Amino acid sequence: MISGKEVMPLIEGGKGIGVTNGLSSGAWAATGAVGTFSGVNADSYDENGNAIPQTYQGRTRRERHEELVKYAVEGGVTQAQIAHETSGGEGRLHMNILWEMAASERILHAIMQRSKGLIHGVTCGAGMPYRIAEIASQYQVHYYPIVSSGRAFRALWKRAYHKFSELLGGVVYEDPWRAGGHNGLSNNEDPNKPEDPYPRVRDLRTLMNSFGLQKVPIIMAGGVWYLRDWQDWIDNSELGPIAFQFGTRPLVTKESPISESWKRRLLKLKKGDVGLNKFSPTGFYSSAVRNKYINELEERESHQVAYTSEPLGDHDQELTPGPRGRSFYLTKGDFKRAQEWLKKGLVRAMKTPDSTLIFVTDEKAREIRNDQANCMGCLSSCRFSNWSTNPDFTTGKKVDPRSFCIQKTLQDIIHDVDDVDNQLMFSGHGAYRFASDPFYSNGFIPSVNQLVTRMATGD
Repeated sequence: MISGKEVMPLIEGGKGIGVTNGLSSGAWAATGAVGTFSGVNADSYDENGNAIPQTYQGRTRRERHEELVKYAVEGGVTQAQIAHETSGGEGRLHMNILWEMAASERILHAIMQRSKGLIHGVTCGAGMPYRIAEIASQYQVHYYPIVSSGRAFRALWKRAYHKFSELLGGVVYEDPWRAGGHNGLSNNEDPNKPEDPYPRVRDLRTLMNSFGLQKVPIIMAGGVWYLRDWQDWIDNSELGPIAFQFGTRPLVTKESPISESWKRRLLKLKKGDVGLNKFSPTGFYSSAVRNKYINELEERESHQVAYTSEPLGDHDQELTPGPRGRSFYLTKGDFKRAQEWLKKGLVRAMKTPDSTLIFVTDEKAREIRNDQANCMGCLSSCRFSNWSTNPDFTTGKKVDPRSFCIQKTLQDIIHDVDDVDNQLMFSGHGAYRFASDPFYSNGFIPSVNQLVTRMATGD
């Protein structure tokens, strides 16, 4: 039973910025499973069916932020309507939002008010969504928090969820080492040492049972490819009712809105081509394909030295890069490295919040500064631009040029470019299995119906 209806326990993972939309999620629901469209800056369309570009006219970040909220609401309502029509009344339809997106509560309220009867559940992660239960209860839809540990769910339950237990549709356990996109790794967990999900999910179930939630399903997410890999989890008394969420496999279907070049790139990935990184402006770890975009961010961070503003201890070597002639003091070793980077054309030294300098080309420095200046406030807190939804609309910290504008690259990869190698390409770590899975032989791209039928066999 998911969101009040008996369905196949197969769930489409909700991915942001148009990567799961009304057509893909409606097709999933039409099979008798659960479709999930993204409520994160989803597309709306003009009278000819073309996606409306999300361009910004406001002169200030606050003005652009209000434009972004309007785009988000219109897009969410549009995709809910398309999903409902496509589903034919079958299955269930969920909407996925990120708690750390800016104005998440405002956007959720507005979409739910205008989409009554179309959305059966809301999944929510990227942060600690305490208020999702209260908001869902106002519209009588089920809610599905995304957590990566029992400890996180305990905090959510104790603070808020126990008041709205009747609409807790399920708890999504998202494996922080295997899932795509943003991951919930804590400071106590080693990103390089993946843990077995079974004991973590078993502990989550034990905790849920102690709260009287024996019948509430756990939804396993992250690293799910073949159901046969998880047969010991099904009808397992330690785990109780279980469902499975597929995030990466649904990217390669006919209904998936991503570009053909993106789909073809996924079909050719090798093991290790997806890795964890911490470049995201959210501050969270995330999983993405290791392409030119990630390589450039890694190089940007590697061309980095600590500095002082005046001679201090070993920092006694004066460096004056750039036209302003501003002085920075480095150690002898770092001074030598910086001189080598300057000779290679990395002539712009950009300060970070950690009292370090990164060295980039003139062109890259202009791009970074333009992106920071054009910020539209898409996150509740952004380390790249220092935007925040705090009353003063700033994090109070310096901008961090080691990060990037996430709204820009995610909009570009879904809408504007075929060169996906130069954009952020989120993916689960199991994406390399496309290349070895016989279902995709000779570049075969299935329909959603074909994929779900295949999954139900165990393959």
